[in-house]
Amino acid sequence: MGRCGECQAWGSVAEGAATPRGRAVAGPVTSPAVPIGKVRVEHSRARSCGVPELDRVLGGGLVPGAAVLLAGEPGVGKSTLLLEVAAQTARSGVRTLYVTGEESPSQVRLRAERTGGVHDELFLAAETDLGAVLTHIHDVGPQLLVVDSVQTIGAADVDGVPGGVTQVKEVAAALVRVAKTQDIATLLVGHVTKDGSVAGPRVLEHLVDVVLHFEGERSSRLRMVRALKNRYGPVDEFGCFDLSGEGITAVTDPTGLFIARHHTAVPGTCVSVTLDGRRPILAEVQALVTASAAERPRRTTAGVDSARIAMTIAVLQQRMRLHLHTHDVFVSTVGGARVVEPAGDLAAAIAIASAWKNREIPTDMVAIGELGLAGELRRVRDLPLRLAEAARLGFKSAIVPNEPGRAGGSIRTVEGMQVVGAPDIDSALRVLDLGKADATPLLTPNRASPQRPVLGLV
Repeated sequence: MGRCGECQAWGSVAEGAATPRGRAVAGPVTSPAVPIGKVRVEHSRARSCGVPELDRVLGGGLVPGAAVLLAGEPGVGKSTLLLEVAAQTARSGVRTLYVTGEESPSQVRLRAERTGGVHDELFLAAETDLGAVLTHIHDVGPQLLVVDSVQTIGAADVDGVPGGVTQVKEVAAALVRVAKTQDIATLLVGHVTKDGSVAGPRVLEHLVDVVLHFEGERSSRLRMVRALKNRYGPVDEFGCFDLSGEGITAVTDPTGLFIARHHTAVPGTCVSVTLDGRRPILAEVQALVTASAAERPRRTTAGVDSARIAMTIAVLQQRMRLHLHTHDVFVSTVGGARVVEPAGDLAAAIAIASAWKNREIPTDMVAIGELGLAGELRRVRDLPLRLAEAARLGFKSAIVPNEPGRAGGSIRTVEGMQVVGAPDIDSALRVLDLGKADATPLLTPNRASPQRPVLGLV
């Protein structure tokens, strides 16, 4: 047999001895074992894909021979993102092959013209057969391969229809094998099920090196890419993109998207600094407390963890004597941000207390801290990084958990900000005049300048 039926290469079939069933015998090796210190790594360095936010999620860029699976809901923009990656890679002089199994070449060409992705180094093929795809790879010789999508490619010698468990497993294994042997960075598009998980067998996620999830609300142009598995970088990073009719662009500084800078102080709003991966993000938490005529008042949340909000309400009722059991409480975030880490507890508590008492809080203040059931405030990780990000965006003060050895309500200067340490939620609310009536506030809005409230010491 002179030609391999899988990769269509001539003279690549090697003769081997038949192995009796149930017995394993020694066979030929592809390369001899060498000390790990002598393994060459020059060809395995990550190179930029031309999209900074995707490079951030991947851990520096695409590694030659790496297989990346990008999954997401229909219409979220997966094809647009990968076409942008292919176009940017082609502009850098790297030969790229884009294989589509869902669209015709003319449809892809029209989208490329609209987004400015037409380039001579970008090759396009519309195939749904695995053998034909392997032939295109052999003829073009790309350094970057994009397959849209792996569920639409079928192998003729494998039972089942394209998208089935057996077909997806065989197609993915063949593409990953070609990527490893020929050092081709491969991007595969994957479908998702109704619950948002990757469609197909679980082995598909084990075969690839990186699993990315592309998400976003249909009513918003903001899109996010998160790493669920990454053999070459962190798995807690995310990238932001803006999807429009002209294509998709990276949003390198998304912090301002999740806060609403009010001209005047508004009761029931507080800004917190959360960490998504290693990136600090400012998110505004808004609360509304209204009297309820129902026997069981409503607790409605959006963008925050409902369980943590229920715990926060219980702590405010028990420790601060806020009679919230007769009121409806609504808590939401701005811009579609999600605050799920405990560092947002203090901001949620301040927003709820401010809404219940209908008292304003300074607009240039952030609150960072985890709230315990006893009412204590617990420190969170990377606090200097969070404060530096808040200071960069113009915030002048912060309320944080008190450091060991410091008195409650102590004020110090960090990153040019006035930072107040509070040991518990009672002290934190006293700082803003949201505690008991006999408390003296440490930070109050400047009433002489209603357009831009600032912080003053009392």
